[in-house]
Formats: sequence, structure tokens, C-alpha cells
Amino acid sequence: MGITLFAFRPRTWSSKLLALGALISLLLVLYTYSSSESTFRFSDWSSVFAGRQRSSCSPEDWSHGHWAYSPRTNLTSITNSDDALAMAGLQGCAADREYAWHLGTDHPEEWDRFPGVNSYKWVPSSRCNITPLNGTLIVKDMVQKGGWLVLGDSITENHFFSLSCLLYPHVRATPNYTENPYFDRAWMQNLYLSPTSPLLDEIDLPSGFSIESTPLVTFHRVDLLLNKEDLDAIYRRTLVPDDAFGPETELELANKTLFSKEQTWSMSPSEYMPKFLADLPEFHYGTLVVSTAGHWTTTLMSAFRDEEAGEEAGYGIANVKSFFNIAMREWAQQVQTAINEYRAQGGRRPKQVVVRAYLPGHEDCHNHHEPWTEIKPYRWRWYNWPWISDFNEIFKALLASPDYPDIFFLQIDRPARLRPDAHASGDCLHLLTGPGVIEGWSHYIWHFVTREIPGRIR
Repeated sequence: MGITLFAFRPRTWSSKLLALGALISLLLVLYTYSSSESTFRFSDWSSVFAGRQRSSCSPEDWSHGHWAYSPRTNLTSITNSDDALAMAGLQGCAADREYAWHLGTDHPEEWDRFPGVNSYKWVPSSRCNITPLNGTLIVKDMVQKGGWLVLGDSITENHFFSLSCLLYPHVRATPNYTENPYFDRAWMQNLYLSPTSPLLDEIDLPSGFSIESTPLVTFHRVDLLLNKEDLDAIYRRTLVPDDAFGPETELELANKTLFSKEQTWSMSPSEYMPKFLADLPEFHYGTLVVSTAGHWTTTLMSAFRDEEAGEEAGYGIANVKSFFNIAMREWAQQVQTAINEYRAQGGRRPKQVVVRAYLPGHEDCHNHHEPWTEIKPYRWRWYNWPWISDFNEIFKALLASPDYPDIFFLQIDRPARLRPDAHASGDCLHLLTGPGVIEGWSHYIWHFVTREIPGRIR
């Protein structure tokens, strides 16, 4: 049935204003009504983020900036981890696994890179209108609007540790690796609101929220976003011809696999999506943060390895990239379907997924002692580092589809690509907490989910 919006022409300005007000009211009513059964409810966002000042900074605007020298203390040298924290403008860290390693203080012979490594600040494009990084505000948002479920490999564990410092002293971490250093590195780690946080008097806890048992941030080691069984099934279904193995027996066929025996950790969306979508009193997540690409190699996925292709062609890395495209499409479909079903069943809390662009390592990183101004090309073909940008482009193009309205790709890797000096003491892939690289991830993700997404009407 059609609706006639203009049935008369008002003759005076006052009547015109009244008509305009009525029209706006009608449109809002119609929009709320028409959106009530869609996969995204603007009315939900407007109530959740009521009173929050809008600001704008796209991932591209964030990334097109520069590192500026900006010391945070007068210290000129360090003697312990506390000095490194002070140089980074941090008060402490709740997580304790490999504490000195994360802060870069585990090798005294490398202490000469302080305070320089912790004395730079990322300055985004002048087009960015963004609230300064504030751990206290992030904690408040996580409590009142939903925490973060963070999935990825050991680089994402770097992110978890950094969050435990950024949100300190308002959070406590589990498990306690000081009491039991034998906890597996891939076990679930959590940040909870600390019972001693001075914010407790300022926050109205949501009904059902438990300081003791409701996590604000959870990290799971999930290297591939799908588990090995999922990926092996996709491989057989999409890439293996029916006669690929000739007259072999069913047992021999069953033993053919996509993977080598290289160690990896991963989970299926069927395992982590129910946790992400659960509401209080069980869980209280609003944002799923994921990143993957580092373990998509021809050594782990040995079925794709092509020795004849040679080092220059990554021994068949193009095959892995093609499979990555197929697998991530299936992952996105599963994740979006789960969110759609959550809303169809009456779920009203904001739920969004952000994919952080993966970060490769730097060659000879420990020979660099300051940020770059431009990303430099690779000279060698270590691991899959020269092709990480290809994996990112594949994921970005995939998520540009309107089929995935609640999954966003954040191309925010450039600031880190310019920091060869910010790596851990023992390798050129993992990152330190304090130089601002990982803290910048948290800053932008927080901005995006609280300022950018609520302003989008889909």
C-alpha cells in the first residue's frame, strides 16, 4: 500500500515548518518499523550510544599518518620493566605471561634502544577526528556496551597483553602464569573488571554483570579462524577432483590431508560464535576482533607446496592464497549467518566483527632504531611475509560485499609496517607493548566500534 507524504501545500513558513517536523517524525517511525526485522537496527544503536559525540576517522585516514617523536618521560635509560612502562606512558600490566619479553626488557644488552623505542606517537591523517586514547573510557564502554572477544595467533596474544596494560589498573588477568608458568600458551586468557578499580563508583553495571566472572576481554589462540577439520573438508569439497587419488583404497584416501604435522592452534566458528553471541549473565561481548594470515603457509598446508615453483614464487604460495579466498568466504558466511540468527531470535545487543589486517615481520629488524617514513620492499622470501599484503587484499575485497554487513575489514597495518624497531628482542615478527603499535590497534578498534559503526545505516 502506498503512502502519500505530501497531500497539501502549506502557505506559510510556520505551517511549512510544522509539516516538515511531521514528515521527519513520520520517516523516523517508518524507518524504525521497517528496520525491526532487518539484520541491523539503527534504533538499537541510537539507544546504546545515546549522548556519545560522533567523530569520524576511516581506517584509511587513520593509516595515512606518520610517527612523531613524542617522549612521555624525562628518563634517558632503563634499569627494569617499570622504567619501560613509564616511557610508554603506562602504569602497569595485568597479564603476567612472559612479562619482560612483552615489554622488551628481557635482554639487558638491548636496553640501549630505550627510551627511543617508546618515544613515538602515531599521528593519523589530518582528516581524522578521533578521541584521544583513554583506557578508562575503553573500560567503561566494555562494561556498559560489551567487551571484546579476541581471536588470532601469537601476534594477537601480543595484543591481549598490551590491552592488559592499557586498561590497567582497572582490570585483572587470568590465568596467573607467575603462580603456574606451565599453563599452555594457547589457553584462554581473560581480563575482568578489577574489584579494586576506582571506576566501580562511576559505572552502572548492567543487570547480570559479575565483576568476578564476566570477562571484558578474552583471548583465544585461533591461528586460522577455522579448525583443521573444517579446512580439510573445504579443501576436499572444493579443490580435490573426484579421481585425484586414482585407485587408492578408502583408508588411503582418508589419510590424505591438507596439513603437515606442523603445530597450529585453531577453533571452529561453531565453537566460538555461541560464546560471542551469548548475553548476560553468561557472557557480555559486543565486538569480535580477529586477524589471520601468518600461518597460511606452504609448510603448514603442505598439500599446496610446489617445490618446482621455487623460492621466488613462495613454493606454491599462490595456491594457498586461492584457498584462503575460498575458506574466508565460508568463514564470513558462517559468522554472518550466526549473527543474523541471533537477531532473528530476539537478540538486541550490538554485535559486530572487525578483521584487523595481518602484520608481517621486518627483515633485520634489530638493525633499525627508529620508525620508517615509507614501507620498504622485502629483499628475501622469509616465511610468507612478502605475500601478507595479498592475503589482506583478498580478505578486504571479500568483506566489501553487502552479504556481510556486520563484518568489517580494518586496513590499519601501515603504522606497524613503519616500525621495524618495535619488535621483541628474540625475533622480527612479534611486537613489543609500549612503542604505540599495538596500542594503536586498540585505539582505532575502540574508535571504530563506538563512533564509526553506530553512525552507519545499513
